[in-house]
Amino acid sequence: MTTAKKRVIFCDFDGTITVNDNIVAIIKHFNPPGWEEIATSVLSQKISIRDGVGQMFRLLPTSIQREVVEYGINNVQIRDGFAELLQYCKDENIEFYVTSGGIDFFVFPVLARFGIPEYHIYCNGSDFSGEQIEITWPHPCDGHCTNDCGMCKTTIMRRFPATEYESIIIGDSVTDFEGAKLADTVFSRHYLTDKCKELGLPHTEFTTFHDIVHELKKERIV
Repeated sequence: MTTAKKRVIFCDFDGTITVNDNIVAIIKHFNPPGWEEIATSVLSQKISIRDGVGQMFRLLPTSIQREVVEYGINNVQIRDGFAELLQYCKDENIEFYVTSGGIDFFVFPVLARFGIPEYHIYCNGSDFSGEQIEITWPHPCDGHCTNDCGMCKTTIMRRFPATEYESIIIGDSVTDFEGAKLADTVFSRHYLTDKCKELGLPHTEFTTFHDIVHELKKERIV
């Protein structure tokens, strides 16, 4: 008799755990000249996410560090049902990881209240020691990914072999698409849904985390 695979969830932060995309919101709020052209180049995949995010934050001086950090934390609105999903994972012994292209100065403070261990949170770093804000990249692509992701979600996922784990990805954007190709189950919204439809990738759309808990419970009724 084969042992059931352990379930593991890889969940995006910006636009998924949160209602809004915080990186875009921060840049829009402080509105440095030239950011829109960079953002367009990222969305059209002319430049990598790592390149684009790095360039956009480099437009902001470190003299406004306090304002940027405060806005980054206070602007966040958590999507309904997130605490319930975490409780479900705890009850069902599902490993839960945040795999985020977001930045440490807002991701860690926002998630602190939910009791997620920091070693279960993967995101980009920040350096305020120079004249401009620099984004750092502690979780780069491994040898299997050439997308220059910045925070490479597929690199994290490959640490959980398919022979032992049933992987579930929850996301909304281009940064989640490569991970969706590797996952057993995809919960999608927004741009990720469009990409999944475009390539015929099986997925389940969601609006709140209550939808996801409902689906996960349904799948367990056999």
